[in-house]
Amino acid sequence: MIAQTTLFGVSAVAAVRLFGLTVLAGITAAFVSVGYRWYFRDRVPVGLAILAAVSAVALYLNTKTAVTQVLAGQSELFEMNAVLFNSAAFALATAVGPLGQRTGDRVAISAFAAAGAREVTGEVSQLVQAVGRVVAVTLPEDVADIEEYERVEASVKDDIAGKTLIFPRRLTVEDLRERVVNRLKDDHDVGYVDVEMEPDGTVTYLAVGRRLAGIGPTLGPGTAAVAVTADPPNSASAGDVVQVWTTGEDPERVATAELRAAAGDTVTLALDEADAERVAGGQYRLLTLPSTPSADREFATLLRAADETMAVIRVAPDGPLDGTRLGDVDATVVAVRPQDAPMEPIPSRDRLLAANDWLYVVARPETLRRIESDASAGSPESGGSYASPSDGPT
Repeated sequence: MIAQTTLFGVSAVAAVRLFGLTVLAGITAAFVSVGYRWYFRDRVPVGLAILAAVSAVALYLNTKTAVTQVLAGQSELFEMNAVLFNSAAFALATAVGPLGQRTGDRVAISAFAAAGAREVTGEVSQLVQAVGRVVAVTLPEDVADIEEYERVEASVKDDIAGKTLIFPRRLTVEDLRERVVNRLKDDHDVGYVDVEMEPDGTVTYLAVGRRLAGIGPTLGPGTAAVAVTADPPNSASAGDVVQVWTTGEDPERVATAELRAAAGDTVTLALDEADAERVAGGQYRLLTLPSTPSADREFATLLRAADETMAVIRVAPDGPLDGTRLGDVDATVVAVRPQDAPMEPIPSRDRLLAANDWLYVVARPETLRRIESDASAGSPESGGSYASPSDGPT
């Protein structure tokens, strides 16, 4: 016979049973969390974990009551002691549910990381990182926009924020950084990634940008693209220079353009804005000229596909760049526009920079951000230095 000793009014047997039910609830919530993480690749909602924990306790209590009724013909369901015991069991199950959720989720994340998962949402345990063959890179919750590019959709940034990426160990910081950039580009379809990492792999800054789509980014200043009805020669292809002729008994040449695309008898041409207004929507004949695509269009196409981009940065008065050589700028400066002077294309590396010079810089986003920070430092009234190409002086 088990002694019914009491402590603060609670029998030892009842206390042991309450402890056992609490452990049962926590284990149930942990198992549900592991299964949810495995199937949905996400953390189980806390309400579902609590429901699973309480359900396990309720199943035990109902089973015990039913067995007691069948074997002994007794029912303690509505006795005060049974009510108090059941209420305490449910309260403890509700309290331990979130703990089981967090424990199970952490175990699942670490197990998936050790098994070679590419990414997880959550933190990998320090034990797995120390004894395993992986390094976990956790992305920050705040994902910024790269000013030089179109903004990425908010849903994509929400998907990236807080995610933990798994990589092999023994990578240099630069190799790890490149892998993070490539993973975000491949998995989330972003065009550009600007990330700063500490030697231990901690990400201190993350920004993303979207590649410009369509024909607009490849059009030079003063040009436009129009669609016309025409019958291009069979040998014509995108990039060919063509003459635009009217149809009829007395053909007349109306413009020279660049063929950008053709679909049946609908042709897209890039040409001067004035000519574009005149030929838009008309019906013409095209004559292909023996010439190669213009260098400016080739450069625009290459720049559009590369990680580098162009930005216009103003040198702030009394800033670190004021009075320095152009060669000290760690990027390609293709032009300089002084405050009260004409544009200087392809300036000499020995040229001295002055306050309020506008620098047309081609570089990667992280380099542009660093140069922008250097250029804007100085007098408090200098303000920010970055401007998109359309914001700079004309």
